[in-house]
Amino acid sequence: MLSSGQIENKTDEEIVPLVLQDQDNFLYLMKRYEERLLRYIRRISGLDKEDAEDVLQEVFIKIYENLNGFDTSLKFSSWAYRIAHNQVISNYRKIKARPLTVSFDDDPFIANKVSSSHDLIKELDRELDSISIKNILSKIDVKYREVLVLKFIEEKDYSEISDILQKPIGTVGALINRGKVQFKKIAEQEKIKF
Repeated sequence: MLSSGQIENKTDEEIVPLVLQDQDNFLYLMKRYEERLLRYIRRISGLDKEDAEDVLQEVFIKIYENLNGFDTSLKFSSWAYRIAHNQVISNYRKIKARPLTVSFDDDPFIANKVSSSHDLIKELDRELDSISIKNILSKIDVKYREVLVLKFIEEKDYSEISDILQKPIGTVGALINRGKVQFKKIAEQEKIKF
């Protein structure tokens, strides 16, 4: 295992071969992605922290098991988010009978990120408070919530979102636009002024 000083400045794509040489180096990838992927899982699934951590554990297992098949022409982060996306869907199918609620309780940054997004500023009044935004996001269709979270909260570009969701870039753009329309419609129904 390399020391943290030797590996910290390496890109994810440079760490992958090191993990294949020594599995202990996988800890560095886990540390880099643990918080980001956990937030992403919670945002798109609505799971509480404990259940989201269980999904995250499965995500890391799948990343490790499939590391030999990682396509170096893709960004590692897109590949990891894709695995997380698939695991959330798989988990959702397992617990389909349980009611799904979205929780953003441990995510104080969500309101600031959404309201400060250049595209959404034009559509949303800056005075929307965190509770209203969380309420609206919890009511948006999952497919739209996911692209809005990826674009405006995870700050992924259209190409990365396309890789993660395995959808053409044009479809990603359409989903984002429809999600913004649905966001606006729900905000109007909730009598939130623009």
